[in-house]
Formats: sequence, C-alpha cells, structure tokens
Amino acid sequence: MNVQFGRKLVFAVAMVALIGAASLTGLAQAKIDITGKWTLDVQTEGGGGTPTFTFKQEGEKVTGHMSSQTFGEQEIKGTLKGQDLTFSFKSDALGAEAEVVYKGKVESNDSMKGTLDIPGLGAGTFTGVRAKN
Repeated sequence: MNVQFGRKLVFAVAMVALIGAASLTGLAQAKIDITGKWTLDVQTEGGGGTPTFTFKQEGEKVTGHMSSQTFGEQEIKGTLKGQDLTFSFKSDALGAEAEVVYKGKVESNDSMKGTLDIPGLGAGTFTGVRAKN
C-alpha cells in the first residue's frame, strides 16, 4: 500500500468516527423533558376546550395537575417512554366516574399531539404546546 493512500484511508476512518460521535451526542442532547406548564387544544365529538396541564417528569414517570372548565381540577399520572406519552385522570365532573386517557407523541420539548378517550362520551384529538412564561 502506498503512503498517500494509507493517509487518506486513516483520514476517512477518522472522519467517519467523528461524524458518528457527533450524531450520538446530538441524540443525547435531544432528550425529551415535558416538565412544566402546557396548554392543550382538545377537540372531541361533543366540542372542544383548552385545558392547562402542569407536568412533572421523573425518568419515564409523569405526574401533574390539570385544570379545565369541563373537568375542573384533577391530578394526572402517566408515562413517557421515548416519545410515547400516556397520561390519565379520574373524574366524576360529568355525573359518573370515568378515567379520561390521553395517548400521543411528544414531537419536541415544546409540542405534542395525540388522541383521548372519554368513556361514555366519546373520543377526540389534542395538540399541545408548552406555555410561554
């Protein structure tokens, strides 16, 4: 093998290693954290609303509080696994106790979207944005 070819090969291998390390660093920095206040735009078969949620994330565990005109003040619990978010709360604000379940994807640290199920009342969709302070 000639010396110049050997140097080019070493340089190429080094560049591939650097690009790979940079990609892994970018993935590590892209860790999702939904801790904080969010406003969700909820649309259901029976109408819509804009409840606010305050999430606290510890690893995959999500807890928090929701405030809405329909369901009042409720404590929430759920999980965030990668980008997959599921959370729920129990409410009897509409005359019967039901567990309202939200399932969706966190698209970034500032946006999410998905579906919700309200037993006995139907289903819907939601989009969420982190509240600006």
